[in-house]
Amino acid sequence: MEVCYQLPVLPLDRTVPKHVLSRRGAICVSSSAVLFGGPAPRELNKRRGAISYDSSDQTALYIRMLDVQLRAQTGFTPEKQERHEKDVRKERHQRTERQHQTHFCSDFRPLQWCFGVVCAARTDSLRTDAKPVRSVLSFQNNFLSSQFNRNHTLHTLHTLDREYSGQAKCLLRKVGSWSFDIFLFDRYSNGKSLVDLTLHLFTDYGLINLFQLDLLKLRQFLVMVHESYRSQNPYHNALHAADVTQAMYCYLQEPQLSESLTSCDILLGLLAAATHDLDHPGVNQNFFIKTDHYLASLYNNTSVLENHHWKCAVSLLRESRLLSHFPSEDRQNLEKRLGSLILATDISRQNEYLSEFRAHLDRADLHLSNSRNRHFILQMALKCADICNPCRPWRLSTIWSHKVTEEFFNQGDIERKQNLDVSVLCDRNSNTVAKIQIGFISFVVEPLFLEWSRFSDTPLSRVMLGHMTSNKYNWTHLQQEDLRETTQSTSSKTLPQGGLGP
Repeated sequence: MEVCYQLPVLPLDRTVPKHVLSRRGAICVSSSAVLFGGPAPRELNKRRGAISYDSSDQTALYIRMLDVQLRAQTGFTPEKQERHEKDVRKERHQRTERQHQTHFCSDFRPLQWCFGVVCAARTDSLRTDAKPVRSVLSFQNNFLSSQFNRNHTLHTLHTLDREYSGQAKCLLRKVGSWSFDIFLFDRYSNGKSLVDLTLHLFTDYGLINLFQLDLLKLRQFLVMVHESYRSQNPYHNALHAADVTQAMYCYLQEPQLSESLTSCDILLGLLAAATHDLDHPGVNQNFFIKTDHYLASLYNNTSVLENHHWKCAVSLLRESRLLSHFPSEDRQNLEKRLGSLILATDISRQNEYLSEFRAHLDRADLHLSNSRNRHFILQMALKCADICNPCRPWRLSTIWSHKVTEEFFNQGDIERKQNLDVSVLCDRNSNTVAKIQIGFISFVVEPLFLEWSRFSDTPLSRVMLGHMTSNKYNWTHLQQEDLRETTQSTSSKTLPQGGLGP
């Protein structure tokens, strides 16, 4: 990696200091530059590898590996290579003769945060005739083997499994499709869909080179963003952020936007989509206000969650030093505009933004050559991406509907336990998924997307409206069935034990 020569280098025959290894998220390793979205690393003076760390940056430890075998073992020398290869061939032969294979079922994902990306056995820049090395902690093959029932051989047991990374890359080719299956992609990316998707989009748009972003800092930032989402939330988690980011990409590809937006606009749009719900607690703003939470007091009961998401995003940007090479004024302006986008996702201000959007369309004065108008369209695009689930195909939309309803009901359970008034949509005793979705589509989603289709009358807009109408019909049909079942059960309970006969 190009940055290594600038930092103090520790030879591989020396022990890495414990105070370096003990740092949170200290190690960041990859055998393949594809993981970082860049070209293969170049050979640096034929060195086998080195470990570098910066005493001023206490969040990164750089490791480079330039040989096909795992040369990072202490004391590994060229003289030992032949003996090592013989041992590998012998072990392979012995294991091939066995009639069974051992599958590991442990979830090694927590290791990725503590020790960064697990070191693998190959890089794209290595020779093609190199023999594979068996990796013990091959996460994908071991964790998902029972689900896919694959007969994994030693030739496929790599840390970065070819079959799954290949399928993930294949899915990313269709990232611009509105029917993109984010759940399947998340499965193939080890639950790191937000990291891999956003990194892919940054690379696709050329933002890394254009803004001279440090690839390691970018990945570190995205991993921190992923970890800042609360995985225990049924809905507001990193997967939702990945889904919103993918939807935002679809909108950025629309003709009016793709022909008008600047690279800075695109950078802001993707950053806002990825960070718009950072550290979401799984409850809404009214819960914070009812419980006198300190965040409600801090932000004067106004856009409490959105302000918190924005501040968290700024904090991670500064902690990762992703934009540290920007001039101070430009960096502050970008952080301010990022906050403006995230604050626009406040659902309580929906009518305010919708009225302004409708007024602009009536006056036909949304000229995207104006920077303010472009920023406003980014706000509306992010609002659409944030609540676009009812406009997805039914097989995807219904999954999201059940997830968000589960989160609502969890809040209602908490409110009931704390003797608080249960919020309207959070009472599982008086609501159903169908009832909530019909109201949400009718009063929130439909008005917004009708105006968006006025602004961008494209095939995508017509597809979204078609899915929305179809999904609303499906929920209405399900609600009617629920009502019939409820009526029948109620009437059966009121009947006397002897029935209707004399």
